[in-house]
Amino acid sequence: MSNPITAPKLWWVIARSYHALRLLAERSIANTGLCLTDFAALEALLHKGPLTISEIQEKVMLASGSMTAAIDRLEKMRLVVRKSTAKDRRARVVQLTPEGKRLATASFEKHAKDLEQVASILTEKDKTQLYESLKKMGLFAAERLSSEVQS
Repeated sequence: MSNPITAPKLWWVIARSYHALRLLAERSIANTGLCLTDFAALEALLHKGPLTISEIQEKVMLASGSMTAAIDRLEKMRLVVRKSTAKDRRARVVQLTPEGKRLATASFEKHAKDLEQVASILTEKDKTQLYESLKKMGLFAAERLSSEVQS
């Protein structure tokens, strides 16, 4: 008879797994020649299209100053441009240049391949179960946090 998996034991496994996976992901991103913030901004623009800085920031969960600095760096490297929108001339959207799109595509493909290699130890059923369980737990935790803030 095996010992039950307690919540603290589960937390410890999630935390240690996240730490190791994060380090591998950061190494993968570093191997693309980009820093994490720049990669995250390019990846968001690649998959979501033109966005405002605050929309990018929301998607990649980074502080405002960090995101502005990243966009400034990417703009200097001519990987992105800032443009006014037709809807609101005060709002500025960031979009990939052709070179930015090429670099973002190549970098993301390399990074995705690295992540697939790590996930290859899991069956499709394992991945589905893990995805659904972590999402369920994460949404529940977010709901608890939200209700505590509102109380």
